[in-house]
Amino acid sequence: MAELENPNVMTKFITFFSSLLQGVAESNDIHCQFHLQKISVFHGLTRPTITIQSYLERIFKYANCSPSCYIVAYVYLDRFAQKQPSLPINSFNVHRLLITSVMVAAKFMDDIYYNNAYYAKVGGISIAEMNFLEVDFLFGLGFNLNVTTKTFHTYCSYLHKEMMLLQPPLNIDNGRSSLKQLQYLCFDEDETSHQKQRQQLAV
Repeated sequence: MAELENPNVMTKFITFFSSLLQGVAESNDIHCQFHLQKISVFHGLTRPTITIQSYLERIFKYANCSPSCYIVAYVYLDRFAQKQPSLPINSFNVHRLLITSVMVAAKFMDDIYYNNAYYAKVGGISIAEMNFLEVDFLFGLGFNLNVTTKTFHTYCSYLHKEMMLLQPPLNIDNGRSSLKQLQYLCFDEDETSHQKQRQQLAV
């Protein structure tokens, strides 16, 4: 997805990615009212006042990581959600998951990157918390950080398609969002057919 090098495309991507995460978080907020969910280090006591889009824009402005890192961060969040079904993305943890996934992606993808102390400042958290989040995130992923070229391009193709349609993957039914149908791209990376699958993260 070489288009990500274009600032205008990245602006559009940030908006879309934020919208996607917002939809997942809001859906899981409703779901957690009826089902108990595990509390983790990513879970804040209150919802952050900054919006997901503003937070992601802040990360994009100050992290100075390559555009590819945001695709890889998206892959990591998807993997984390699949491996940790008891820790769904919601309004209380999405910001911490976001800053952590971008930082880990930058460390894995880029030759030059900022340290944890810098990312802590960007994310508005302490260095100690940033360190804890990184460790928990890595264990949550099972240290599965490698993203194959095929996996990378699969996610890029999905994002590009959705961005061109100018709509987040949130289905609308009679003017109301159908939360049960909120989709987040998931597929079996080990499958020999390499066919994409869609899995509901928001029940």
